Amino acid sequence: MFAYIIRRILAALVLLLVVSAVTFAIFFLLPRIAGETADQLAAQFIGKSPSPETIAAVKQNLGLDQPLYAQYWKFLKGLVAGAEYNFGPEPATCHVPCFGYSFKNHLEVWPELSKRIPTTISLAAGAAVLWLVSGVATGVVSALKPKSIFDRLSMGIALAGVSLPVFFTGALLLTLFSYEWPILDNLQYVDFTDNPLMWARNLILPWISLAFLYSALYARLTRAGMLETMSEDYIRTARAKGLAEGKVVARHGLRAALTPIVTIFGMDLGLLLGGALITEQVFSLQGVGQFAVQAITDNDLPKILGVTLLAAFFIVVCNLVVDLLYALVDPRVRIS
Repeated sequence: MFAYIIRRILAALVLLLVVSAVTFAIFFLLPRIAGETADQLAAQFIGKSPSPETIAAVKQNLGLDQPLYAQYWKFLKGLVAGAEYNFGPEPATCHVPCFGYSFKNHLEVWPELSKRIPTTISLAAGAAVLWLVSGVATGVVSALKPKSIFDRLSMGIALAGVSLPVFFTGALLLTLFSYEWPILDNLQYVDFTDNPLMWARNLILPWISLAFLYSALYARLTRAGMLETMSEDYIRTARAKGLAEGKVVARHGLRAALTPIVTIFGMDLGLLLGGALITEQVFSLQGVGQFAVQAITDNDLPKILGVTLLAAFFIVVCNLVVDLLYALVDPRVRIS
């Protein structure tokens, strides 16, 4: 088991290196292929009407006149050891992890980005708990009582949840519970450490909006997996041995059906941690998603690069956790 964990961690590190190389190539190699010069890239760091002398100085200070492999090596060193930039009379230190300086405000990208991460983690984690519990529970009950009123009703609601986009359900929840019935009005993000109750109160509508979409997918997937699992021979054997029905369902049925659930949960959570763009926009949450939208609007390359690598990091880490959970859920993984 220890060797398996080490192998998965090393594979995750290699994957992160590949992702960084691909991301760097997208933002620095493809523009060169498309015809953008180093002078044009350097001009974005300066502002309006830069002089040729200023462009040449910035290009040299940032290393934009160097070969791409040298620029990539400097980029990697900045991620793990920081970097120094020379924009004026004194050099400026870019702290670890260094994604560079914003084109728009000339501030370090990482401090700005890191301020948004708690909001996005709070949104993704709370919604994930809601959709995982409600979706799996609904799917299990529906599978144990197929073609019942509960099964038909829950699967109908699940179909509606899959069909309705987040921007519709989010706007509907805001209209009903913030404006029409001001039960949850004045929704502004409050840090968990400042006031846990207000933190949960102000995030309950975004949580429900996201959970309604994802729990529908999980309910349908759990139901299909449980229907297949509960008809297996080892389930009949467990019942014949006299095990309680609850143990048969939880330890033998649900556990075997959890493998695809764990897989998509890791992907969904990783994607949301990289920024829930639509939900953050609808509820005006200052998270990573809204940061990404603003960066794209401003054509702020260092910010876009930072968000992209952060999202890739979360997805790789979540997939690593999923691989490790496989060994707990499915004993065959430990044996192999």
